[in-house]
Amino acid sequence: MKALWTIVVLLLVGAIAAAGYIWYALEKPYGVIPAGGVFVDVPHGASQRAVSRLLKSKGVVRSAIAFELYARRHPRRSLEAGAYWFDQPLSGKQVYWKLANGEIYEQPFTVKEGDTIYDIAHSLEAVKYVSAEEFLKAARDATQIQDIAPGARTLEGFLYPATYNLPRHASGEDLTTMMVHKFREAVQQIAPERLDPQTPGTPLLRVITLASIVESETPKPEERPLVAGVYTNRLRLNMLLQCDPTVIYALKQVDRYKPPLLLKDLSYDSPYNTYVHTGLPPSPIGNPGESSIRAALAPATTDYLYFVANTQGGHFFAATLAEHNQNVAKYHRLLNGVPADPPVPETRDTQTAGSAPKGKR
Repeated sequence: MKALWTIVVLLLVGAIAAAGYIWYALEKPYGVIPAGGVFVDVPHGASQRAVSRLLKSKGVVRSAIAFELYARRHPRRSLEAGAYWFDQPLSGKQVYWKLANGEIYEQPFTVKEGDTIYDIAHSLEAVKYVSAEEFLKAARDATQIQDIAPGARTLEGFLYPATYNLPRHASGEDLTTMMVHKFREAVQQIAPERLDPQTPGTPLLRVITLASIVESETPKPEERPLVAGVYTNRLRLNMLLQCDPTVIYALKQVDRYKPPLLLKDLSYDSPYNTYVHTGLPPSPIGNPGESSIRAALAPATTDYLYFVANTQGGHFFAATLAEHNQNVAKYHRLLNGVPADPPVPETRDTQTAGSAPKGKR
């Protein structure tokens, strides 16, 4: 009988010790996390046991058994597949809820207004996400926008500027799909009828092409309807658009652009060169944001045909070539640090009473 009681006591002590260990494993942070953190890729369809062992092998949880037991206590929750990043020790419970809530690793990446597919590709490569070549291959396939922009040559113009939270692993096609989806959402808010190619009026491809030119010409949202109006007037009169950014884009396509843009570059033969060919380029030259798209949809009604920089981030606008030449002269004076308008010579008629000679009041 004494031996039996000894066995019972030993089993009881063992059970208490095991329960204590499981409690400790679940409640107390654990893990020797390296300076750069540790990634755990949970595959789709992995069982609770397989995930528990994976976490243990990565040094994220103290006990695979304790983690699995805790997971089994929540049969209505599943451990979401994906890449998880751990940069500090967590308790077993914290690790479980991180996976159960699907808090997968995401890397912020921003597509800026006006970025071209080449800009985006090089930015992705710079952060070692995907190679520029892989992204450009996906961006040059316009299949996924043929329903809204028949005839589009690439996805240029349809990769919406925004900050994206990228998963740890994504292909070039995954990324372009994400950006095109964001574009569709944006246009759905701005002008949903334009998503239907049968809608009367300017086709979406031409709208986005004009918007991309507007985006490239001015950083000021309040100026964009004016710039859109200038180009709309020029298109109506069959004038050359003479837009420098279209030439830059043409040169970038063949990896020949080296700033600054030179006079000889303006004669480069390309359908995107608006100094050589009338009308809009065959497709967008960048990815415009909301204000540029709105400007292209509703250009300002003016008689302006010209504009030139004013050295303040904006532009001088003109309706005639003579006015434009005067504005160009203003621009050069400002560059030289003198007032835009030369001082008016003082005459007797323009003198004020206070400036009259004494005794002549």
